[in-house]
Amino acid sequence: MSASDSDALDNRLLGTGAERLALLGKHAEALMAGYVRDEVPLEGLSTTALNRLLSARILWRPDEQAGVKLAPKVRELIAEMLADETRRHVNADVAETLELMRGLVQSYREARDGAEYWRQEQQLLRLRQAVDDLDGRFADAIDSLWRRLNSDFGFVSRLADKIRENDRAQKQIVRLLDGLALIDFDELIDLVGADGALRKLLVSQLQHRLSQHYTSLREVQRRLIELMARFRQQQSRSRLVAGMAAFLREHPGFVPGNYARRSEVPALVNRAAPLTAAGAVALDQAPDARVVTELLHDLPRPAAAPEPVAAAVAAERHEDSMVAARQQALREDVERFYLSVVEGEPLSALEYLEAGGLDWGPEIWLFQVLAEFQGLPRREQAAFRLRQQETRAAAFNDVRLIHDLRLELRDNA
Repeated sequence: MSASDSDALDNRLLGTGAERLALLGKHAEALMAGYVRDEVPLEGLSTTALNRLLSARILWRPDEQAGVKLAPKVRELIAEMLADETRRHVNADVAETLELMRGLVQSYREARDGAEYWRQEQQLLRLRQAVDDLDGRFADAIDSLWRRLNSDFGFVSRLADKIRENDRAQKQIVRLLDGLALIDFDELIDLVGADGALRKLLVSQLQHRLSQHYTSLREVQRRLIELMARFRQQQSRSRLVAGMAAFLREHPGFVPGNYARRSEVPALVNRAAPLTAAGAVALDQAPDARVVTELLHDLPRPAAAPEPVAAAVAAERHEDSMVAARQQALREDVERFYLSVVEGEPLSALEYLEAGGLDWGPEIWLFQVLAEFQGLPRREQAAFRLRQQETRAAAFNDVRLIHDLRLELRDNA
């Protein structure tokens, strides 16, 4: 990096730092109110000032419904300047934060059991701030990863440096995943018990935020793997070019041979199968008509007369015909099911299958009923109402399992 580039970087850092410190001083009262309380009051902040504080990462908003809070680093800075030992976190380890949260939960329970409502509110406030600090720490780390992807990888000129940056980012993702794995929600559920406020804070809200962090980390990791594959491909090509350039420097008189005219082609080059040239008579070329006629006359005559052969027929594939016939039968049974709905009352697909004694599996039958409905034109689809009897696959799996289909006519059909 040249001296001019270093001076430009220092000037940019000085300007940005002065702007951030000026924001801290200009909105000191609102920031201190947010430090004392749970959220920063927005009454004394204009929309422009709020956006500037958010973009400067002095404030942050966990989600759209939550209020604006102090960034964890800003809260730690204020706690350090005020020597506020109750809110200063010397160790940034996740395990230490979890241990702090366990102690706060025990203090909250003791205050609740002793009817010390003011102390109970204070412990709940400190517990909420500890959760926000933990959430903000992961959010800052993921934001740092995205900034590294958009800056370090884009402005590092050497591929080796880019690969090292990618390796550092991958290790940071592993550390973040290890930190997230330390949070055991079964333990938190047992810890909070039946308290609604604690359950909402330490189970539902924290689980929702950690789920977002897991999603962001998966996206960052996918991007890193994609970049690593691209860097490795570029590195292999650059090494090939550099090796060829070094060979040419050592052998300045080297001239590549014409491999197309050689009888023995090196195995590295001779990888494609040989091509057989195809020939055909050019009937559209009038000057070649005499040559073609002579060639036809010179063809040898057969020694014996050709024997008559019966006309060949295409071989029948019995297996395909049987499959097609069975598919046609299934389609006709489904069409009769639709006609029964048109002529009578609403029917269940499985009830119709069982009442009719049809020899079809329930799964293939429901699939064909659904496929027939989706294959109808829109005007005919509008005449029916298809109700699906379905359930979720599991408590944490949103895949829907269809157990039955009920078809009925609409009232205006």
